Amino acid sequence: MDSRAQSLPIIKNKLAMKEENYILFDQYIQNEMTVDQKVIFENQLLEDQELAAAFISFKETISLLENKLSFDEERSAFRESLHTIGSEHYKTKKPKVVNLKPLFFLAVASVVLLLGLFVFNPSSDPNFKDFNQFEEAHFVERGTSTENLKQAEQAYNTKNYKKAISLFESILKEKQTAEFQYFYAISLLEINKTSKSEAVFQKLKSGNSIYKNKAIYGLALAKLKQKEYQSCKEILLTIPKDYENYDAVEKLLKAID
Repeated sequence: MDSRAQSLPIIKNKLAMKEENYILFDQYIQNEMTVDQKVIFENQLLEDQELAAAFISFKETISLLENKLSFDEERSAFRESLHTIGSEHYKTKKPKVVNLKPLFFLAVASVVLLLGLFVFNPSSDPNFKDFNQFEEAHFVERGTSTENLKQAEQAYNTKNYKKAISLFESILKEKQTAEFQYFYAISLLEINKTSKSEAVFQKLKSGNSIYKNKAIYGLALAKLKQKEYQSCKEILLTIPKDYENYDAVEKLLKAID
């Protein structure tokens, strides 16, 4: 007889065993067993180390999901699948093995795999929030705009970007400096006024102030925020290595690659 044919029943039995385990684990955690059923299940855990290890892994996975608020629908789908499979599982006081079809187990396994991909393999693409550590503003200008500058500095440094933008726009009407434009552009970028922010950064990039390379990096972050990774990389590669924050440039390039 073909050895593959002989091994098929064994594979089916293993699948049935895993189906059974998923159902038992979930029903125990959800407190859906009778007192007698709990005693039997707990004794099985004491006697079967492999079953106990699988149960611990199952609980850890569920615990992780409970802490991931964005996965509510996936958790519900997972438990709904288990409930559907196990709805006829207990009809007596003692748990019994149900000969479930492998197709059902594969459905549950697919849900578990999907959850695993979400929880343990988050997107590897770099995130804007991981790289937008811009410097604080420290204005030392004197004159008619002193109070506005103080308020703009405070608003910017406390991340009240909408207020900062309004103040910067008022200040820039009186004095167009690269410093004010730079922090104005950052504020715009932070509240997703990306196009306007890029226009200001482009203007600074075309100049020769000390904010030129900072503006180029700002343009790269604007592309990052829009998930335009190739454009972000191309801009980063134009920044000279003597840029004061070049370690951040290298870190972002590595994250993109």
